[in-house]
Amino acid sequence: MNAPHSAPAPQANALRLRDAATPIVIVGHVDHGKSTLIGRLLHDTGSLQDGKLAQIVESSRKRGLAVEWSFLLDSLQIERDQGVTVDSTRIPFRMDGREFVIVDAPGHRQFLRNMITGAADAEAAVLVVDALEGAQEQTRRHAMLLRLIGISHVIVLMNKVDLLGYDQEKVAAAEASVRALLGQLEIPVDAVVPASAREGDNIAERSPNMPWYRGPTLTEALADVPAPSSRSNLAFRMPVQDVYRFDDVRFVAGRVERGQIKVGDTVVIGAHRTMARVAEIGAWHAPVQAAAIAGQSTALRLEPDVIPDRGDLLHTPDAPPLRAARIRTRLFWLRQEPLRVGESFTLRLATAEHQVTVASIDAVVDMDDLTERPAQEVPPEGIAEITLAASEAILFDPFSPGSSDGRGVLVDRLQRIVGGAPLIGPAELAPGERSIHPTASRIEASDRARARGHEAGVFWMTGLPGSGKSTIARAAETILFSRGIDAVVLDGDTLRAGLCADLGFSAEARAENMRRAAHVSKILSDSGQVVIAALVSPSAAERAEVGRIVGEGFAEIHVATDLATCEARDPKGLYAQARVGKIRDFTGIDAPYDAPTAPALSISTADVSVEVAAAQLADFIEQKVRVRDAG
Repeated sequence: MNAPHSAPAPQANALRLRDAATPIVIVGHVDHGKSTLIGRLLHDTGSLQDGKLAQIVESSRKRGLAVEWSFLLDSLQIERDQGVTVDSTRIPFRMDGREFVIVDAPGHRQFLRNMITGAADAEAAVLVVDALEGAQEQTRRHAMLLRLIGISHVIVLMNKVDLLGYDQEKVAAAEASVRALLGQLEIPVDAVVPASAREGDNIAERSPNMPWYRGPTLTEALADVPAPSSRSNLAFRMPVQDVYRFDDVRFVAGRVERGQIKVGDTVVIGAHRTMARVAEIGAWHAPVQAAAIAGQSTALRLEPDVIPDRGDLLHTPDAPPLRAARIRTRLFWLRQEPLRVGESFTLRLATAEHQVTVASIDAVVDMDDLTERPAQEVPPEGIAEITLAASEAILFDPFSPGSSDGRGVLVDRLQRIVGGAPLIGPAELAPGERSIHPTASRIEASDRARARGHEAGVFWMTGLPGSGKSTIARAAETILFSRGIDAVVLDGDTLRAGLCADLGFSAEARAENMRRAAHVSKILSDSGQVVIAALVSPSAAERAEVGRIVGEGFAEIHVATDLATCEARDPKGLYAQARVGKIRDFTGIDAPYDAPTAPALSISTADVSVEVAAAQLADFIEQKVRVRDAG
């Protein structure tokens, strides 16, 4: 790589603005005709490349079809074979002297990941809906994505109205259903255009088949979309891409995302707030510039010669970005497993990477009625508002439609993008709330299982005092250890001797004892261990709460020894004391016990030995954790 040239250039050359193209994303159900629409639109406006029309005609003829406009975009053989578009396609498009970029976003459910990337910088959207079928599940999801991304101009194209015989009442009924859907989402609609992409009705020319329609054609509606505003007038932002050294001179390389920078300006570097002066603005194989503006890739020589890190954000002192360690985030969740509080990811934001943890799930969108509701997890392909927490401050500008501001993605430890995460703003702590950032291990449960030879689980043993819970648990622990299963026992007395020594035996204290035991069990289980918890835990509701805390891998074990047998044993003399009133609220005597109605396993020690009962428990656990053959 050659060093940047040093000959000066007039500032006017650096600040000359070019008209920006207007990005238009086209979305809709996989079979509602997006590709056909784009092909027809380019043809009817004279935007096809030379020879493309003949190519389309020939491709269609070979397949025994009429002119198939979708072949213009379906350049991949997989798309032709499967009849779906699998990636975002960007097509420059000129109309009446104005530049557009058409973004064809995939509509098939498994390709929604690509739609997030394709639609993120769009100024407007065309939502394609089959007038015969109306709004489908994908229509609903795509509409939600338009809201999530923040598209400010939406045009609805009611396609295939020729299949309705151009009937005004039928078209109006289909339009009403789509308007109702978008109204629920508070998405403004610029225009609803009844059209037939295949036949060319109301695409670039008004259709003679619909004399009753008085609205704009598609091209007229697109022409009414405002051109994107210049980002050169915004506050300066340049994420650091890299630092290059030529002899004894360092240049900080990056792309100016917003605003402009001139030689002599002062910049602030990253979260550590080091300040430096721009001594030179370099360019590869071009004269040195006196200034750089939004959209330009450039290199800055700074004085003093500070060395920023990749991902540091350069900005001017008078207009800093937001700075927060807790950030409210809109989320489109792409992983096929639910998202839960405490999971950790890498947040990619421009060139920066930050380690973040899901601190809270604030609201999840119900895709059936499009309402927001509290939830414990975000389902696969779910849409939610969450709070991310980092151990250090993150610099960012809130998400803005049609720009790169605040456009984050969440990445797992395998470098897979698992969520689109536009950043809304700093998250405020509730009154009295402390800034607590729970973190999750970056080691997958499946990796722990492979290493240990078994999966984790929590086996919660409940039963009357004296039923034999702890005795059976300890005996089963020994059996499991001999079989290569790493098990740990949490019994009530052990917990009360340490972790829960401050608790009494009131109903409230018992509930807190269970809560603590449940969280300890979950921590151990998350580390890959098998946990056998042996507590009386008399309340069915509280055991259900334990199951919620532990989550996957929880199993309720009932030691179903009857009261008479337990009282006859009375190993600690507690029943005798309860009978004479020395112990009050004793389970089984003057406090109730809710026996499980559907336990995963029921064991009675009234008629079998401890050894037999322990073997039953050990066999059950071994089956559940699915021990793998090391060979």
